[in-house]
Amino acid sequence: MSETTVVVETLPERRAKHHEAEVVVVGAGVFGCAIAYALAEQGRSVILLERWLKEPNRIVGELMQPGGINSLRKLGLGHTIEDIDGQPCHGFSVFFYGKNVQMPYPRIPGLLGPDGKEKTHANGNGNKNTKEKAKDDDDEPPRPQGKSFHHGRFITQLRKACLNHPNISVFETEAVSTVKGDHNPEILGVETRTTNAETGEKVPDYFFGQLTIVADGYASRFRKQYIREVPQVRSKFYALELLDCELPSPGFGHVVIGAPSPVLIYQIGSRETRVLVDVPEKLPQASVANGGVRGYMANVVLPALPPSVQPSFRAALERDAKIPPSMPNSWLPPTKQSATPGLAILGDAMNMRHPLTGGGMTVALNDAVLLRDLLAPIADLGDTAAVSRALDALHWRRKRLTSIINVLAMALYSLFAAAGDAQLAKLQRGCFAYFERGVVRDPMGMLGGLIPDPLVLAYHFFSVAFLAIWLDWKATGLWKVPVLLWNAFWLLWTASRVFLPVMYREAFV
Repeated sequence: MSETTVVVETLPERRAKHHEAEVVVVGAGVFGCAIAYALAEQGRSVILLERWLKEPNRIVGELMQPGGINSLRKLGLGHTIEDIDGQPCHGFSVFFYGKNVQMPYPRIPGLLGPDGKEKTHANGNGNKNTKEKAKDDDDEPPRPQGKSFHHGRFITQLRKACLNHPNISVFETEAVSTVKGDHNPEILGVETRTTNAETGEKVPDYFFGQLTIVADGYASRFRKQYIREVPQVRSKFYALELLDCELPSPGFGHVVIGAPSPVLIYQIGSRETRVLVDVPEKLPQASVANGGVRGYMANVVLPALPPSVQPSFRAALERDAKIPPSMPNSWLPPTKQSATPGLAILGDAMNMRHPLTGGGMTVALNDAVLLRDLLAPIADLGDTAAVSRALDALHWRRKRLTSIINVLAMALYSLFAAAGDAQLAKLQRGCFAYFERGVVRDPMGMLGGLIPDPLVLAYHFFSVAFLAIWLDWKATGLWKVPVLLWNAFWLLWTASRVFLPVMYREAFV
């Protein structure tokens, strides 16, 4: 008799030697790391691919809303926003041509604490200060917080969590195309280019999985091949980093309305504050004749900023004579992901919104939670029919939250960048007046990713429209009935034009 020795390779060996796993994830950004970690926690074998593993230097993805933090903790990744000099964010402070209204996040039950468990407090208010205890009912939950930080430090923490997970193998390589089966359209994995450590040349490489998840960001290489939608870019965010800036409302994000387009300000470190200046395409004030983007910042944006911010802003402009770094502000409506067996394109590669409201990471992390839960009952990810049904369910289930975040971002940007449009300017004034009247709980709950109900968004948006109509009537004179009716019609038409097409595309398609 002869003996036959059967060598059983472990899953890490198969990932290392043969580049085979249950799941291949392309892109180690927010969504890529989150879904890789989530599926690895289910016991699945995961390969995570990233072109460049050094700490990224990116000017967006620096403010995480409370809903995003809640999802991060559901995934078991809450520790990744700790110890990176992150700063708490309690809400937003909106400056409107010199006036200001502070908008804190509302108290919402069901948020998770750093330990991944629902937040509670002794006797109902153990986390409150003395004034709050006297003011609030004992049964009220604690007020949620967002967090702002250097994007690269957060990504590094996410990647460390994946590198340390026994079910994940991380490879530094550039994905260039998908690998298809010879006799069917199923995606089997991806072809990459990996740099040879000895020669420095890039050589072909291949990674195979039952499910390939592409999350290669806003400039996705794979989007054109598999997604019919094209990102719509209306403007760019140009970034400055201020040092030792004196913020009017410490612990709050700031939105400044006063220039032709909005300006965002939020602290990202103990000393550092990020300023994002929105510059629409072909803005006359940013033309070469007017000094370009730097001229626009110095001549138009600087005078519109709160006085305490201006010295740091001016110093940041003087510190570097180069054009500030920028990122395109895009809207990309979502697309169903079940059309190609074995493939899902998610994250910013599939769905983007204007970053005015800081909702991108909240959307990505919520998607990771939903996809994790939908794939959990599927033992074999090679069952492409079952995976396709899960991806179909993801497309519709995510809309309850993401349609709100996306529509809110695009609608508010349309209002706050209302230069030159009289009707939008009236809606803009109505929006700020709405906040001034103290109607901030639901708007901030939606902005923070805490209220997943599109009907609430529709109610408040058109409430703003009717308030704008009332304010316009008072300014015009209540006795001018024909003019009032005409103005009301055009305001409602403008509000509908801003809101309904985006809402339809995000919520019903």
